[in-house]
Amino acid sequence: MSDWFWWMILGMALVTYLPRAIPLTFLEGRELPDAIQRILRNIPYAVLGALIFPAILFIQENNIWFGAIGAAAAFGIALTGANVMLVVLGSISVLAAYSLFFS
Repeated sequence: MSDWFWWMILGMALVTYLPRAIPLTFLEGRELPDAIQRILRNIPYAVLGALIFPAILFIQENNIWFGAIGAAAAFGIALTGANVMLVVLGSISVLAAYSLFFS
C-alpha cells in the first residue's frame, strides 16, 4: 500500500482519539458546574433528533403518517425523561403496532 493510505489511517485515528482524550485529560478530578452538566445530559437527545428528523419526512413513500406518528411517539416518550434507548425502542414499538393494525 502507498504512503498516503497509512497517513490517512493515522489522521483518522488522531481525529477520533483527540476529542475523547483532551476532555478526559483536562477535566480529570474536576466537577463541572450544574448548568454545563444539564447541557451535556441533553446532547444525546439533540443528536438523535438531528439524525432522525430528516428521515421522518421520507420514511415511507406514500405514508407521511408513519413518520409523523413515530416522531410524536418519540417526542412524547422523551418528554417523560426516559433514557435515549427507551425513546428509540418505544418509538419502534409504536410504529410496529401501527403497521400491524393499519397496513
